[in-house]
Amino acid sequence: MNYLCKRCLGQFPIDVDSKIFVDYLKVIACGGKGGAGASLFLSVYAKEFAGPGGGDGGNGGHVIFESAQDVRSLAHLKKHLQGISGGKGRRGKESALDGANAKHRVFKVPLGTIVSENGRQLIDLKEPGQRYIAARGGVGGLGNKTLAHSQDNAPRLSYPGSPGERRVLELELSIVADIGLVGFPNAGKSSLLRCISNATPMVANFPFTTLNPHIGMIQYPDAFQLAVADIPGIIEGAHLDRGLGLSFLRHIRRCSSLVYVLDVSVPTYFKQLEHLKCELNKYQSGLAETPNMIVANKTDTPEGAANFRRLSRKLSPDKIVVGISALHHLNIDVLRAKLRDLYGTTITKQQIQKSDCALSI
Repeated sequence: MNYLCKRCLGQFPIDVDSKIFVDYLKVIACGGKGGAGASLFLSVYAKEFAGPGGGDGGNGGHVIFESAQDVRSLAHLKKHLQGISGGKGRRGKESALDGANAKHRVFKVPLGTIVSENGRQLIDLKEPGQRYIAARGGVGGLGNKTLAHSQDNAPRLSYPGSPGERRVLELELSIVADIGLVGFPNAGKSSLLRCISNATPMVANFPFTTLNPHIGMIQYPDAFQLAVADIPGIIEGAHLDRGLGLSFLRHIRRCSSLVYVLDVSVPTYFKQLEHLKCELNKYQSGLAETPNMIVANKTDTPEGAANFRRLSRKLSPDKIVVGISALHHLNIDVLRAKLRDLYGTTITKQQIQKSDCALSI
């Protein structure tokens, strides 16, 4: 289940050696085999039979996943679908010299990569430089020098190295952002992200312009920053994998707050909101109740302005609704302030919940 993008490749930063965006992979990780021990004997000056001298084999290398900020896709791992292997340990040498340990193989993955096995989550790599040993290398075999003992001081046997660990792992990229923009195709999410942040996603007058998630940083005068993610358009039946479907619904789970972007220039603006919440809840129960606000886009048109007023009257007074025009940059400063307030309120509630849980324990 790989999700590919053949357009707009330069809009979402991905690895230079990959031409597609991949956010899910199933890979086989195999640790390197340990080197074999040697069965050799020493022969030195004035002592032809100097005893056993076979060294131990070196240990096999681990397979390690490391999260990195400069990686945005799992595409570079596609060529390793048949197996990611650690290096093999060197065999033992003469003169009681042990074989060299193999180097560990480190594969960089994006921040927010979840590693699972048999449906069970093993680790969430959400911190830069965080590492996970996916498969451990095998132990090197013993040489006859190590195997010598009081009852047999000249053994002729040695042991091979043990094979490395073999695991089938699932890598799932889940975008980490403070706020996620959710809306139907062509609602103006990409245009909005361009207005409020430093991101430059493609903008065009047709649905599904955005095929990959985009993340932009909102810069405030006091150096405060907010990470905002533009999630590709959601349609009815997305929870059944229609449209872009499940490929990007998973990214919404990691956002601490949501912004429902509605196109109020069309008569179905309120149904958009109902369908979006319905799809999120069908995908994951309670997901639509994530702290959120509503952005009514395209209020620069007469229909949009009138529908925005109707929408404000329909919703409860405590609901945050901001009318904007991403095309003409109307009310963008007010929106930036509201986004910061939403994020601050969400973080405060989360801290209170954590403190309550700690007290109950």
